[in-house]
Amino acid sequence: MFPALNRAIVYGTIIFIVLSITSTLPTQAETPKKPNIVVILADDLGYGDVQCYNPERSKIPTPQIDRLAAQGIRFTDAHSSSGLCSPSRYTLLTGRYPWRTRLQSGIVNTWGPPLIAPDRMTIGTLAKQHGYRTAAIGKWHLGWNWPITQEQRQWLGAGQQHGPPTEQQRQVWQEIFSQPIADGPTTRGFDDYFGTCVPNWPPYCFIENDRTIGIPSELLPPERIIFGKEWFASIQGPALPDWAFEPIIPTLTERAERFIAESAAKSEPFLLYMPLTTPHTPLSPNEEWLGKSDLKHLVADLIMETDAVVGRIVDAVEKAGQTENTLFLFTSDNGFAHYAGGRELESQGHFPSGPLRGYKGAVYEGGHRVPFIVQWPKVVKPDAVSHQLVHHADLMATFADILGVQLPDNAGEDSFSLLPLLNGEDKVIREHAVSCAGDGTPGVRLGDWKLIVGQKPQLYNLVDDLGERHDLAEQNPDRVEQIFSLYEKLVSDGRSNPGPALKNDVEVSRRR
Repeated sequence: MFPALNRAIVYGTIIFIVLSITSTLPTQAETPKKPNIVVILADDLGYGDVQCYNPERSKIPTPQIDRLAAQGIRFTDAHSSSGLCSPSRYTLLTGRYPWRTRLQSGIVNTWGPPLIAPDRMTIGTLAKQHGYRTAAIGKWHLGWNWPITQEQRQWLGAGQQHGPPTEQQRQVWQEIFSQPIADGPTTRGFDDYFGTCVPNWPPYCFIENDRTIGIPSELLPPERIIFGKEWFASIQGPALPDWAFEPIIPTLTERAERFIAESAAKSEPFLLYMPLTTPHTPLSPNEEWLGKSDLKHLVADLIMETDAVVGRIVDAVEKAGQTENTLFLFTSDNGFAHYAGGRELESQGHFPSGPLRGYKGAVYEGGHRVPFIVQWPKVVKPDAVSHQLVHHADLMATFADILGVQLPDNAGEDSFSLLPLLNGEDKVIREHAVSCAGDGTPGVRLGDWKLIVGQKPQLYNLVDDLGERHDLAEQNPDRVEQIFSLYEKLVSDGRSNPGPALKNDVEVSRRR
């Protein structure tokens, strides 16, 4: 009776159905909200130790890390904030440069107080605020408020004491380690903590949340103190009877697998921060890995064991049915430690820093340019490579961007979101970055240029001279002044991303 009207109704119904269906489908521009997050931080793994970063001059197989890169995106210009571990961990967790704190150089010392302030937001704090279950499993090395009086410190065996401890020592240790340890990871954004504060420092035992597991009552045997002729591995101090280094990494892995399995059974998403203790010294690969590397060197075996741990964590997430909804991030805290066998490896054709100059502790690229790989199946295209400048500090802003939240002005002051790069865009996220030597000497990036700040500044163009062999400072005084002025502004503003100026915790030590 009304054919035109009937046709309009039919067509309208079809369009409505199509629109309803397509509106529920994810688009390329959409970002899955609240993915699980797994951050694995290797300890002293060099840029060139990973084969996908150094295919011609890496002689150590790293199939699991390479697999992660093949399934995600590999960043070639990624940096820690320091050539040493405590400052780089601070930045990764807080999105803030460590030289804004009291730690102007070096690391948090044995029995040292917390570096992260109680009110400082971490990636754990951020995740918890948005319904995540969070855990830190591994090496902390950011300080605690140990229940140790000044008088008790003399009984902690910080020197190279040999033989059994005295009864006075054991009595003091009993008193100390029977108490909770304040201001550790569970007060800095993590629901759970399990690990060793620093594996080659006392106390030689595991710590769970805020308690040692067991009461250390012995001194570490002398043969476990000195490893090799040229370097010092461990500090003497309280240890559990029969404590050994080999079980540390398998135990951490088992704990991480358990956390993943338990978390997957719950409704809330999870964040796992897993700072490994390897391949840092002491070089203690387990028996099944001894001699596995063709290089026949303990550190090479330990790198292979570290790589296998990465595979186990990835497999644990897959077994839990959470791979599609999990963001994996793998990186290292700084460059390879030359004293762990650098010369011996190079003599066999393996170059732990790849094409870079320097090793752990250096202001040169080998000290702080690190592997940085992200796998996120719903977002990141496989086998992608980005040459954009990125930094450990960027985790904070990236996670906030993924969650669709704005960080407070006093959080993540040096953090820039990597989400556009994860979404496949190729654009500048940060124009500048600062990475320091172990002694605090700053290396300041501005685009392709890098200025090493000091009484005699050094200037390198990293596009033309990635190995930092040709100092161009004398030929480019204007460029030196430009980058130094930028550095001064980053210091004085108390931040490097947009926002109101803030105060640093202390006066920053200028090195010029």
